[in-house]
Amino acid sequence: MQLTSTRFTDAGILLIRIVISAMMIIFHGYSKITAGPQLWEKIGKSMSPLGVDFFPVFWGFMAAVSEFIIPMFIIAGILFRPSVLMLAFTMIVAMSTHFIKMDQWAKIEYPLALFAVLIGLFLTGPGKYSLQYLLSSKKSSTDTSQQIKH
Repeated sequence: MQLTSTRFTDAGILLIRIVISAMMIIFHGYSKITAGPQLWEKIGKSMSPLGVDFFPVFWGFMAAVSEFIIPMFIIAGILFRPSVLMLAFTMIVAMSTHFIKMDQWAKIEYPLALFAVLIGLFLTGPGKYSLQYLLSSKKSSTDTSQQIKH
């Protein structure tokens, strides 16, 4: 059996989508989304070094959403590219926060690696194993069958 470069591409993209998103939900998002406004405010204040020092509770809540809800969209493969960009932006904020604090490079490495994977997913799209693909293929088959009738 010869393995071609494209034979398992969609399965690979699905695996990456599931693992990265599950890690984000389990290790980051769940604790943030359930913590409430006190933690959201603290997280939102991390935007301050970027010049965003208004509505910290809102920005903290949005970070929690992007680490808990958005990965579910990525797993399902719906609203895929906007979802990936939202999570990638969250990784930019995380990298910036650690960089400004002059933290160890090890603390920047994780969000940087996730950022690179997310941009790779943005470029490739969700692949065949996604609701987006399923919905677009059903739409195109419906369009084709309607064209045949006319």
